Amino acid sequence: MWRRLVGSVAALLVLFVGSLAFNAASGQSRWPGPLDFVRLHPWVVLLLLIPLAWLGLRPESRGDRAPRPAAPRTYRLPPRNTRFTGRDTALRVLRQRLGSADEVTMVAVHGLGGVGKTQLAVEYAYRYLSKYRFVAFIDAEDPDLLAPQFASLARELGLVDMGSGQVVPGVYTRLRDRRPWLVIFDNAEKPGTLLHALPSGDLAKNGHVLVTTRVSGWSGTADVVDLREFTRQESVELLLQRVPGTSAGTADLIARQLGDLPLALEQAAGYMGYHQTAPDAYLALLTSRLEDMIARGEAADRPTVVVATLWQLSVDRLRREQPQSLELLRLCALLAPEPIPLALFTRGPEPLIAAAADPLAWDATVGSLAGLGLARREDSALVLHRLVQAAVRATMTDELLATSRARLCRALLETVPHDIHGDPDARPRWHALLPHVLAVTKGDPPAQCAPETAQLLRHASEFLLAIGDRTGALPLCERALALDEALEGRDAEVGFDLSTLAQIHRDLGAPRTALPLAERALRLHESCLPADSPALATDLATLARTLCLLSEHRAALPLAERALRIDEAAHGPDDPYVSFDLIALATVHFDLGDPVTALPLIERALRIREAHYPPDHLYIGYALLFKAQVLDALNERSAGESARRGAQILHGQLGRTHPKTEDALALADRLKR
Repeated sequence: MWRRLVGSVAALLVLFVGSLAFNAASGQSRWPGPLDFVRLHPWVVLLLLIPLAWLGLRPESRGDRAPRPAAPRTYRLPPRNTRFTGRDTALRVLRQRLGSADEVTMVAVHGLGGVGKTQLAVEYAYRYLSKYRFVAFIDAEDPDLLAPQFASLARELGLVDMGSGQVVPGVYTRLRDRRPWLVIFDNAEKPGTLLHALPSGDLAKNGHVLVTTRVSGWSGTADVVDLREFTRQESVELLLQRVPGTSAGTADLIARQLGDLPLALEQAAGYMGYHQTAPDAYLALLTSRLEDMIARGEAADRPTVVVATLWQLSVDRLRREQPQSLELLRLCALLAPEPIPLALFTRGPEPLIAAAADPLAWDATVGSLAGLGLARREDSALVLHRLVQAAVRATMTDELLATSRARLCRALLETVPHDIHGDPDARPRWHALLPHVLAVTKGDPPAQCAPETAQLLRHASEFLLAIGDRTGALPLCERALALDEALEGRDAEVGFDLSTLAQIHRDLGAPRTALPLAERALRLHESCLPADSPALATDLATLARTLCLLSEHRAALPLAERALRIDEAAHGPDDPYVSFDLIALATVHFDLGDPVTALPLIERALRIREAHYPPDHLYIGYALLFKAQVLDALNERSAGESARRGAQILHGQLGRTHPKTEDALALADRLKR
């Protein structure tokens, strides 16, 4: 290096002196100081500098060159995925964790099977290959195969004739000469199965260990990086890159069906590429035949691995070691890919899973699913990936599917709140359970749970109606009615279905459709229920409010009064159900042009609701808006405040664009004083 520097300086001096010689030859008179010698003898100086410049600039001989760093060597490192997509954040995190140069740093990448842990580790190795002098890739799925792999690695490093107990320390001793090094243990089980293959003591200096695993429990051994599914943007990017002609919208829908699982996306791209299936046609197959489609197609780098069998080893292990965990897994496979409240399996006199009767056994049962990477625990819920569920369903017989579905229907019926109007905690519990109710009641029910299915559908429609989702409530209630009408001895249940269906059509602005439904519900219940049954009060109030919409107020008045008497006698004067009768009666008087009589009724209903519901409950908002209309008819200045508060509640609960919110905001704006 220094010789090159001297040569460069000498070359510059040659040029400089050459210019001086030229100046001297042209008669330049004088230069100051020591340059006089150069002026007087320029050719002498030039001749002296030329050899020096040549020595400095000539190519180095092989013996003179400094030794260059050896190219990194690898052992069994899989080929790089040239179409690796996304994961920039995860790669940066790995580099930060594996950045120590003083002592071994061990990181475990933990995640669901098929989430791309191996791909991430291989990409990390290639992306930072220049940072290492040796990279080894070890298949750690079978602990019995670790020893022969290390024996092979030892031979690769020039170690021969070593006893079996000396192979692992011998490998890490030899790696001292190749530090920094990286050893990847792919698809490891519990930490204990790997301890004998890890470096220890001084042998661990200046090396990095990277473990990929589906199994929990590595936090005491290594830093853990939890790898989750692709972001939707990464999923769409992969499909657009791999499947020509795919639109971003179709790619988004395919990614949603596959739960953004990287292996499933690769498999989908392989299927479409091989069969030349149009993306829209593939999406249709995926939507209708998910359990079948996850067994078809293949990833380019792993042609023998498909999503359908990805978790089979873990399921087989549960079958041998934790049969109740397998039972829990199968039940969860029939539910929605949303957090599943664990209370579903523990509530009731007879828990759905026998192990739930013992807290310790239950914790182990749930923990086995999380420990093997088949599920994730979140607070008091269990979360399964939708493709894990599909893969498990695909292995269940028709008989097992039917009996499991029937068991879930009964458990859900015991768990969901039935008193949607009177139970102040009904809304949050229903929000958590509704996706699972819809999943279990989808399609034709098994014969053994048809009654429970009908009841679940009606309760779900009542909840949706209560939160203002009438279009979502309608098909559920229609299915409940069809199921109940097909069964014998279900007159009371048919009446409940009809009454709910009448309320939905009334709120949808179709009172003429609602009227015969409400009338039939009342007739059925009068024929099979006691005269003082609260169910009759609901039918009477529903019919009264429907008649009001048809301007038949005189016919509605005695019905509303009778409904109020029944509920006051059954529940007491301050029950939430009484508030509905009060509002029905107030509606009749208001429509009859009597706001003076309507006002105390609506104020009493509002007091009852404010005492039983949270301050932002929709029922309070509706009562406030009705009160505002009554006050406005009486020319009261406080009408605007009631309208403003009611509109705020509807805006918060239903959103700005909901028709009821728009009406409420228009009323509040009109009454603004």
